[in-house]
Amino acid sequence: MVNEFDQLTVGGLIMASAIMLESNFKRTVLLMCEHNEQGSLGFILNRPMEIRVSEAITGFDDVDVPLHMGGPVQVDTVHYLHTKGDVIDGAHEVFPGVFWGGDKGQLSYLIASGVVSPSEVRFYLGYAGWASGQLEVEFEEGSWYTTGASREVIFSGEYERMWARTVRSKGGGYYYAANSPELPGMN
Repeated sequence: MVNEFDQLTVGGLIMASAIMLESNFKRTVLLMCEHNEQGSLGFILNRPMEIRVSEAITGFDDVDVPLHMGGPVQVDTVHYLHTKGDVIDGAHEVFPGVFWGGDKGQLSYLIASGVVSPSEVRFYLGYAGWASGQLEVEFEEGSWYTTGASREVIFSGEYERMWARTVRSKGGGYYYAANSPELPGMN
């Protein structure tokens, strides 16, 4: 059997396993943006919030898209993933064509001037983070699955079905996990 943790890479996805019941991560899909000896960091892709970016972030008054819950760590910080690393200074490429962060003022200007469309950016409140070795323990407990990422998944608006579709895409026994009830005891 493949060790899922060994498949974990920056730019890959992790999905909460069907047995993960912890409320912060139950049925979530995350993009991993950092993974090294010091720990790991990612953003939950399928938790849009009721609040709009224009209501929450200064300088983005015309951005009428949902703010997303990126994770339970430092929920007083804002992060963003985007496709415009070629025009936003300081952006870090997570995988080809998808970038994390960069100059916030420059992003605001590029959106206001129409160079960057709000559909090319996802804004996150907080992030998901793990100390060195912590995520590996969670993988050993069976809490996570891994798979490759794509721009289509990251910028998808199909939040409610994202987890099941992403898990199901792994094939085999994952198909059953993706179709399992949220509360197995209530089956």
